[in-house]
Order: sequence, then structure tokens, then C-alpha cells
Amino acid sequence: MDLTNNPILIVLLCFSAYLAGSVLFALPVCRLWHLPDPRAQGSGNPGATNVYRAGGWRPALVTLALDAFKGWLPVWLTHLAGLSILVQAMVALCAVTGHMIPLFYRFKGGKGVATALGAGLALAPVTTFIMAAIWLIFMWRWRISAVASLVAIISGPIISALIEPDTLPLFGLLALLIVVRHRNNLIRLAQGRETGL
Repeated sequence: MDLTNNPILIVLLCFSAYLAGSVLFALPVCRLWHLPDPRAQGSGNPGATNVYRAGGWRPALVTLALDAFKGWLPVWLTHLAGLSILVQAMVALCAVTGHMIPLFYRFKGGKGVATALGAGLALAPVTTFIMAAIWLIFMWRWRISAVASLVAIISGPIISALIEPDTLPLFGLLALLIVVRHRNNLIRLAQGRETGL
């Protein structure tokens, strides 16, 4: 049976990925560490950077790992099912979209960087590792998470075109989505008001 031609399975995988992405792990992690709701602190973003501002490295790393895992798992399962790169990319986008507009939190979510990281590791590990290295370099140099994230995600389509060209459409769409989600950060950067980590 050719699973690629099974539209019901593909829809189920995409919807499952969206539901997985809709779980904002920053919230239970902050409750576990007795930290304030990240949506009411700092940038208001339910992600690892804001958790770090509230509670330090440990809860931030747990949040990062869990948000990445929810992007990695659906794509890995899709790959395991033998489905095409196109279907894997669709599932990846659904997971990231779930984080950005989560069903469980009135469609108000985060920026999707960690979830994109996880999905990218499952689908295009070489490209994603290079992007992560770029993020680390810019984070070390400027200490502003938004700058590091934007530079890394914008580099994604270029790197994928050179190394893993089958994934170029995915990284192009991820770059577009994540840049749009960072629009307020871009405004603050232009005004010189963006804060560091």
C-alpha cells in the first residue's frame, strides 16, 4: 500500500502535528518551577527565552527541549511511515503553526523557533545544525535572542538550497512565518528598544 496516496492518513498526521504544536510547554514548566506565567512577563512570549528571564537556564532548557521535541516527533513518525519529503514538510509546518496559533490557548502562541528547530532536525539535520550554529554565534556576540533567531531562520533557505534542496520550500515558508511572528521585535530593534537575554 502506497501511504503517500492515503489522504486520510496525511490529514490525520497534519492535524496530530498541529495538536502537538498547540501544547505550550512553557506554561507547565513555569508552574513546575513556581514561576509566573511567561505570557504575563517580559516579552509575553511563551517560549524558552522568556522562561529564562523568569527562572534561569534550567527551566528554559526544559522548555526548549520539549518545544523542539513536539516538532521533531510528528516529522519523525511521518518519515517512519515512509511518506514523502513533501508530506513531512507539511507535517512540520503544521507543528510550527500549532505553536504559533495553538488550539488550546485561544490561538495565542509563541514564535515557533524551538518547534521549527525540532522539525528541522527530523527532516533536514545538516541544514538545521548549521542554522543552530549561526544562532549560537549571533547569540554569543549580541545576546539578543530575536536577532539570533531572525538571522538563523533567514539563513535557512540559503543553506537548504545548497545542502538539502528538497527542503528549500519548507525553510522558505518557515522563514516567512517566523519573521512575521517577530514583527514586534523588528520594530523594537529599529527603535533601539529590543532587550537582550
